[in-house]
Amino acid sequence: MKRILLTNDDGVFSEGIGELAKVLRKKYQIKIVAPDRERSAASHSLTLHNPLRIVKIKKDKFAIDGTPTDCVILAINSILKEKPDLVISGINNGPNMGEDVLYSGTVAAAIEAMNLGFPAVAISLASYQKGNFADCAKIIDSLFSKNFFSILSPKTILNINIPPLALEKIKGFKVTKLGHRVYSDFIIEKKDPRGKPYFWIGGQIPEWSEGGETDFDAIKNGYVSITPLNVDMTNYQYFPQIENWIKKKC
Repeated sequence: MKRILLTNDDGVFSEGIGELAKVLRKKYQIKIVAPDRERSAASHSLTLHNPLRIVKIKKDKFAIDGTPTDCVILAINSILKEKPDLVISGINNGPNMGEDVLYSGTVAAAIEAMNLGFPAVAISLASYQKGNFADCAKIIDSLFSKNFFSILSPKTILNINIPPLALEKIKGFKVTKLGHRVYSDFIIEKKDPRGKPYFWIGGQIPEWSEGGETDFDAIKNGYVSITPLNVDMTNYQYFPQIENWIKKKC
């Protein structure tokens, strides 16, 4: 039986991870290791200057007082007796598309698993409202029925976003690239009861640029978006320009 590690950034008791575990337990050996509270937008942060504690909730469910990345590291190196065949981060409440993957604790957990040499998937419900996670779990289960393990790679994560639609309204699946987020009113300034200013980062629901085979376009048109990601951010096309500049300076 395949072994799957589940984690997230919404917390160990969140509905998304619970519904996904409920469905996948019918066919796979599931272990949950997730933060003890919400750690959204934690990105790839590690806890380096404080000790971490592991709380065993059930025999297959553990809470960590750290980040999603901490959870993956502790799960693989300290908690699990057998290494997982797959790491799944999610189901997250809220989209993880475009540049937002750089801030996402959900995506970061999957990337950390990849860094450690394991196939990994990040899954998000692309809605800021409370969605139907049971339906999302059924969609993921349908992917697994298509011999999902055969396309997994320890060098690439799959970032999956699911539109907030009823099952019968979802049109299918699309392989996509990351879209581009358009920022507006990114910082909101208000005043406390004593008249002193305070700030919220991230004021409005994000908008996205139109066009192209992007994750946003897939969600907008009723498709599940599957975006393969890796961490090599090197701009190879820029090499010649820098090399020519070096030659001129030397």
